[in-house]
Amino acid sequence: MSNYTISGYIHLCISLVRTKLTFRKARIIRFPIDLRGKNYMDVSEGFTTGFGCRLEAYPLKKEKVLFIGKNVQMNDYVHITAMEKVIIGDNVLMASKIYISDCSHGSYSGDEHDSTPDSIPAERKMYSKPVVIKDKVWLGEFVSVLPGVTIGKGTIVGANSVVSKSLPDYVIAVGSPAKPIKRFNFDTNKWEKII
Repeated sequence: MSNYTISGYIHLCISLVRTKLTFRKARIIRFPIDLRGKNYMDVSEGFTTGFGCRLEAYPLKKEKVLFIGKNVQMNDYVHITAMEKVIIGDNVLMASKIYISDCSHGSYSGDEHDSTPDSIPAERKMYSKPVVIKDKVWLGEFVSVLPGVTIGKGTIVGANSVVSKSLPDYVIAVGSPAKPIKRFNFDTNKWEKII
């Protein structure tokens, strides 16, 4: 508590009370937070947010679609949208200004369901594929995670990366699109370059 001014300490105490009224199992939610479809979210104990986060759940059916595991920490201005299913595992750490979504306005996969560029983007049929972020993942600043992606256990995604394809367990991935550049070797106990 020595890191806080008196006004910061008062704001923290108010946030603690508001946290328990918002998500009983959460550790601390720093307000303001934008919650849309809160009834379709499942938040586990130890959840922590920074300021200005936006969590949205717009289910196709009337069931929970956003699942946040134990001890998940997200910093300021994280935006998560779930329509089909977004699962965030335990002990996940997220830096600020991260975007995670299982849906988009339209399909662009190169098949018969593709949206046409002359249609109005906001009126295109919503397209979704589940997103899974496994336990102990660390997402750097400004990371974007797109529909249909799984990020493996213990993986680190570097700042400004766009995850458009799934990543395996225990790698460090960077870039747009994000690609693994190192893998943890449990025999040597070191991160090793991927050749």
